[in-house]
Amino acid sequence: MTELATFGAGCFWGVEVTFRNTPGVRDVLVGYLGGTLANPTYRDVCTGRTGHAEVVQLKYDPAEVSYDKLLDVFWENHNPTTLNRQGPDVGTQYRSAIFYHTPEQKRAAEESKASLEASGRFRRPVVTEITEASTFYPAEDYHQRYLEKRGLASCHV
Repeated sequence: MTELATFGAGCFWGVEVTFRNTPGVRDVLVGYLGGTLANPTYRDVCTGRTGHAEVVQLKYDPAEVSYDKLLDVFWENHNPTTLNRQGPDVGTQYRSAIFYHTPEQKRAAEESKASLEASGRFRRPVVTEITEASTFYPAEDYHQRYLEKRGLASCHV
């Protein structure tokens, strides 16, 4: 039995590799979520006008990896204090976001974010949005396993 988890943490190529290499994660798709345009393309999302975030949607086995562990991986692999940017990528599509699928995921995400803020790990506020998952649109085929296809999936991105 698998469950879904969806995260936005900047450009989805590196985020995909990170989660694909997490034990218990069965599959990862990159795509778009959180916007207003139906069936957006990469070109549409890159305009910043659709409201979508670049996201990874995971199928994971909760008997092998907990949602809390997935949240830890999410927090450890991007900067949740930069609004609408990760590294050189700037725009609302690169925002830090957790899209929850169940009330339990919402509660876990909120508790995890509060714990991170209280930890003092970051000097600036955590700007990660926590929003109910809406329609997920898979990205074009050439974006799926993008770094793996180019022989870069073993790199820490």
